[in-house]
Amino acid sequence: MTSPRGEHAIDKEDLDLLVTAAREAGREALRYFRNDVKIWWKNEGTSPVTAADHAANDILRDRLMAARPDYGWLSEESEDAPERLSRSRVFIIDPIDGTRAFMNGKETWVVSAAVTDDGLPVAGVLYAPALDECYVATADGRVEKNGVPLPVRPSSGAIRRISGAEDLLRRFAAALPAEVERVKNAPSLAYRLAMIADGRLDATLVKANAHDWDLAAAHLILANTGGRLADLRGEDPVYNRPLPRHDILVAAADDQALKALLSAI
Repeated sequence: MTSPRGEHAIDKEDLDLLVTAAREAGREALRYFRNDVKIWWKNEGTSPVTAADHAANDILRDRLMAARPDYGWLSEESEDAPERLSRSRVFIIDPIDGTRAFMNGKETWVVSAAVTDDGLPVAGVLYAPALDECYVATADGRVEKNGVPLPVRPSSGAIRRISGAEDLLRRFAAALPAEVERVKNAPSLAYRLAMIADGRLDATLVKANAHDWDLAAAHLILANTGGRLADLRGEDPVYNRPLPRHDILVAAADDQALKALLSAI
């Protein structure tokens, strides 16, 4: 995955901006973690949002849009504005991906922040404050975890550890070898993709209706380690479309493993 314009200097500047804002937002969210945080329910009572989500979103919006007022903005916790569709570069933000984990006192939640250029991610950050983990990536191939480069994983096609929603794993159970370990599903989709990038998982199945903000930053991090994220047709997601959500997706540590999964299911 490469920058549509090869603007790697701009990508690096955007990454530095994302890291600074994500860390500040994460520190603010951490103040609410394992405290009596206020919770609301949206989407007809199916999706939780907390005061920490709102506080982190405010910091991200204020810091990022002040620095790049010509960029578009798409965030889970902001009202969608159609002018983003007219912008080449767009911030795609989830102030807390894994809100249910956050609410339950589990540490696997992240601030997810990306910049896309003409629909492709060119800079991405996942910051897990409770774990003190920070993943970064840019379109020139850079990918790091806590400042240490992540290697490109060898293309073996092997799937030893897989994760995903139980109903989806059951749906495709016949396609999975019996010896594949089913790893407990992390509520944060972005964090699951990072787990593939750093070698703790080999694949994950993603339920329909994942949104751009769940995916964009983690997609670039995964791609830069040789991994793939694709729909059931084998096509990579494109971001900043009018409807920013996706059908069932499959992610794997390498292209060979992804193709094997797709052919089986």
